[in-house]
Amino acid sequence: MTTVVVVKKDNQVAIAADSQSTFGDTALGAGFDAKWNKIFQAHGSHFSISGSAAHDLVLQAALKKVKTLDFTDRAGIFESFRKLHPKLKEDFYLKTEEEEDDPYESSQMTVLLANPHGIFGVYSLREVYEFERFWGIGSGRDYAIGAMHAVYDRPDLTAADIARIGIEAGCAFDISSSLPLTLYTVELKQS
Repeated sequence: MTTVVVVKKDNQVAIAADSQSTFGDTALGAGFDAKWNKIFQAHGSHFSISGSAAHDLVLQAALKKVKTLDFTDRAGIFESFRKLHPKLKEDFYLKTEEEEDDPYESSQMTVLLANPHGIFGVYSLREVYEFERFWGIGSGRDYAIGAMHAVYDRPDLTAADIARIGIEAGCAFDISSSLPLTLYTVELKQS
């Protein structure tokens, strides 16, 4: 489990994540994990995943295999994840079963991404959302979303400040999230 947030404010977007991995009742904190950064870069975007720890390396490898991907808007992101889904199944042995009555095969992961075009979320059935202000995923998301909501309109806070507050709240109250955090910012592309 984890806490990951994205924030868009003024001309900046931010993505931030905690550093803890959890194996059942065992927590692996940053002091014991040589690769604790949960955010990676690909195709001009910053990505972070909630769910199985295996998704991180799998998605990074899959993104390298497919060169013609577009992460500039909802339609492009949907099409990119549609292209990635067969690769996840064939090359990485993704088990697509979730609920028997699901209308589509699941990709089994929840992803937040931030880039110069905005902040986006991709869910297991390849639903794509573009967020206007902020969002969070993972077991600490409710705490993070609440904290970010409480401070978003303060004029003295940047997107990075708000993302940091969200992660700190998630880590303070969610047993499966802990500090330190990783945070990246990107300037929005002017349209």
